[in-house]
Amino acid sequence: MEHYLALFEPDLKAGGYTVTFPDFGYGVTQGETDDEAMDMARDLLMLTVGDYIREGKRLPAPARRRGTKFRAIPLPALQSAKVDLYTAFLESGLKKAEFARRIGIPKTHIDRLFSLRHHSRLEKIEAALAALGKRLHVETRDAA
Repeated sequence: MEHYLALFEPDLKAGGYTVTFPDFGYGVTQGETDDEAMDMARDLLMLTVGDYIREGKRLPAPARRRGTKFRAIPLPALQSAKVDLYTAFLESGLKKAEFARRIGIPKTHIDRLFSLRHHSRLEKIEAALAALGKRLHVETRDAA
């Protein structure tokens, strides 16, 4: 999953930062310090992406933006894999019942695979991606 960029705007009255995700068009959070604003941005991104998934909507493509006020917000690895799975599922055009049959789980468990709050086993995500003709790739990079 590509990272979404959050807009960090200094809050001149209250101090700290106000954080939004322009790609989604709604949602706002704030933090008193830089670290707190980053934590709140991660939470807001998880909630916003989770809303899109629950509503069955396609996620917007992350736009390229410039400026020091924009920061890339990564999701944790498991949640990022779930977003990729959800996106691949939507692109496949399958119904949830057919997808569940292909991976050998009850239809009622499909939403758990997509839920960013549910701790799914990575093997389940890999199997589900394989049923869609995809492969999970894990990469380690130096911290920025």
